[in-house]
Amino acid sequence: MKAEIITIGDELLIGQTVDTNSAWIGQELSSLGFDIHRRTSVHDKREEIIGILSDSSSRSDVVIITGGLGPTSDDITKKTLCEFFNTRLVMNLHVLEMVESMMQRRGFPMNENNRKQAEVPESCKVLTNAAGTAPGMWFEKNGKVFISMPGVPSEMKYIMREHVLPELAKRYTSQVIIHKNIMTYGTPEARLAEILTGFEAGLPGCIKLAYLPSSGIIKLRLTATGSRRDELLPIIAVQVRKLYETIPEYIYGEDEETLEMAVGRLLRDKNLTLCTAESCTGGNISHKITSVPGSSDYFRGSVVAYSNDIKTSVLGVDPLLIQRDGAVSESVAVAMAEGARKLMKTDFAVATTGIAGPSGGTDLKPVGTLWVAVSHGLGTIAEKHTFTTDRVTNITRFTFVALNLLRKQIISA
Repeated sequence: MKAEIITIGDELLIGQTVDTNSAWIGQELSSLGFDIHRRTSVHDKREEIIGILSDSSSRSDVVIITGGLGPTSDDITKKTLCEFFNTRLVMNLHVLEMVESMMQRRGFPMNENNRKQAEVPESCKVLTNAAGTAPGMWFEKNGKVFISMPGVPSEMKYIMREHVLPELAKRYTSQVIIHKNIMTYGTPEARLAEILTGFEAGLPGCIKLAYLPSSGIIKLRLTATGSRRDELLPIIAVQVRKLYETIPEYIYGEDEETLEMAVGRLLRDKNLTLCTAESCTGGNISHKITSVPGSSDYFRGSVVAYSNDIKTSVLGVDPLLIQRDGAVSESVAVAMAEGARKLMKTDFAVATTGIAGPSGGTDLKPVGTLWVAVSHGLGTIAEKHTFTTDRVTNITRFTFVALNLLRKQIISA
């Protein structure tokens, strides 16, 4: 079955809002076996919306629409849907009651714009929205299904989970698609593809492999397609096992696990504690670590030692090391990690010092240079890396390098 996704809103086209809805909807529909063959963003203009709806009705079985259902004058999707489906807006008393109740709970006065959100096209099936005020709407025309939902991600997801996905699963007998992600770090995409040449050649016909790189992390997505889930699961499990046998040094997790989640899992499993000492990453490592729920079980704290004074006075780095080797050096990275570990009395400490850019580099130490060190009871290890001239990219890559080195040291401890 073919599905497509339409997002409505000028803010999406001009980059003021990033469209995360399409990615989430695509994943959910794909898990039901739909072939997602098109994603489109259009203006908040009647003729644009009518045009894309007409086009989509000729090529797709299910069309998912988000956006343009708010209470303000620029939200024209409902009126345009009425025109396309040859119907009219009517007041839905159940939706009105829900809107009034929500406004009362939030302590806001009910006004005419709020009332208008309870108006829905007469021919649609209303999909109630307990996460917001704008309901979803289910239309059918010439055997095709059109589903319109608010653009607010939390509201869209509520309607999808409560109404849309269960109904689509019941209504359509489609092929089974199973995705399995293996998360890797530590080698470039081209090199990883070279290593996996034999693995790819040996894949059964029902499984495809995709490489999805982002800032050094490469997600290997195995996609199995067939008619029966119980037959596909053991087949894909065999291929996952082969990946672990082929590239064990690069795999850090599965599905959507991040490096910081993997580090936290290892620390918790081994009942170990961690602190950080950051210069060039400016607290980004500790931010990543503490973004994981339950990180207080193993994370003690961080020193953002951006200036050399803090490196020496707080972390105890010998000023002579900075004088002799420079702040961006192996000796200083090691001293920062060891000083932090001593200061916060943890099992592990990770430290970074480098040149994020865009300025500050030299011939010997160009922009993008990083020294990262991990200290623990068995000693301290340090590595040097060189990345790009872009500051934001460098801070991200510096952070991932540090987390991965930390992960490997925890495993070997």
